[in-house]
Amino acid sequence: MLDNLLDPVILCFVVGIIAGLLKSDLEVPKPIYEGLSLYLLLTIGLKGGVELAKANLLEAVFPTIAAMTLGITIPCVSYFVLRKLGRINRMDSASIAAHYGSVSAVTFAVVLSYLHRINVAHESFVTVLLVLLEIPAIAVGILFARLKGSQDDLEPGEEKTPIEWRPLLHEVFFGKSIYLLVAGLVVGYGAGPERIAPVTPLFFDLFKGMLAVFLLEMGLITSKRVGDLKSTGLFLIAFGILMPIFNGAIGVLLGYVSGLSMGGATVLATLAASASYIAAPAAMQMALPKANPTLSLTAALAITFPFNIVFGIPLYFWMAQHVFA
Repeated sequence: MLDNLLDPVILCFVVGIIAGLLKSDLEVPKPIYEGLSLYLLLTIGLKGGVELAKANLLEAVFPTIAAMTLGITIPCVSYFVLRKLGRINRMDSASIAAHYGSVSAVTFAVVLSYLHRINVAHESFVTVLLVLLEIPAIAVGILFARLKGSQDDLEPGEEKTPIEWRPLLHEVFFGKSIYLLVAGLVVGYGAGPERIAPVTPLFFDLFKGMLAVFLLEMGLITSKRVGDLKSTGLFLIAFGILMPIFNGAIGVLLGYVSGLSMGGATVLATLAASASYIAAPAAMQMALPKANPTLSLTAALAITFPFNIVFGIPLYFWMAQHVFA
């Protein structure tokens, strides 16, 4: 745990949080932040594609099924907990559930960096699992928001409205997150290890440094969301910590059953435990404009993201160690 805290990537995240809390004028210019987002997504895809070119695709069949199972199950369980235990309205419950069923590409990048640092190998196709977890969760969240069992289930002043599927599906499948990840996979797979070599210094060697700068900005953003915790209540704070632990444990078990290595199971657990703040917010804003984005973004970004980065990833690896032992 302490080793993870002393990783320069994590320390940059902490530095960003402290700077924000101290009202420092430190900031990463928006064009640089957006450029880093594109860089990280494309690089993750490229890495996965190159490794996929060297892998046996048959080995990915059962882990793929496991990932899709998580992508459907996690938002269903999250919705039930938020609706029945948290007494949160249907629209907000569906939106938050979609965020937690979806994944954080940055958390994914951090767990890959963590495993590399401690010399634990993982399967080459884990980026495919990232993409497979992203899409079904958003669809399930929208489904829950649209399914109204009775007139009593409608929110005050709400009317049943049809889903505009075409722009929604376009946003889900061709939004920058999914598009760049899939494009990176295709390019990396098509180029293979030899042809990708000329761009390796840019995309692979500089990856951790770029991730550190990106997390510095994420720390600044997170610090701005800390004040929102007062309005979300203790339930959502507890949900933002306990739900990832539960999802991570299920991810480890499914990783083990599906034949993943200990490192692969740790990656799957981290994906299951993460919450999206890039793809899901964009899709939810279009699909569920009446949902309160403060609730979902505060839970995902101010609670779950820092918990996973600092404590969660070592915890999921510890779980995997015990399961595989």
